[in-house]
Amino acid sequence: MTGGPTVRAHRRRRRAPLSGDTTAVLSHRSWSTGQRLYRQDAVILVRFFQQMFAAGLTGRRITELLPCWDSGRTDAEQRAMLRAERDRIQAKVDDLQTALDRLDEVIAITDTHP
Repeated sequence: MTGGPTVRAHRRRRRAPLSGDTTAVLSHRSWSTGQRLYRQDAVILVRFFQQMFAAGLTGRRITELLPCWDSGRTDAEQRAMLRAERDRIQAKVDDLQTALDRLDEVIAITDTHP
């Protein structure tokens, strides 16, 4: 996998594991190649990091989301935070959809006037 934020986020997570977190160490270094090898289940978590960074979440916010990811449980404050992030992302999606619709209009106009 590639991408700067993913590697940093993963390293931060390994350095500062969350209380009771059993998935904090997701990789080890190969002695023969010196490369970091990730467990298969880590790929899902790394992809989650990538998606959240792409959606505009900060590393701090992602760290706040991890207990929800790990346990599947939330308290009222975490649920409010999850809903707020979802609403923020939905607003971005709506804005992108509007831009896409406008672009489709321009394409349709230019298709009829080459």
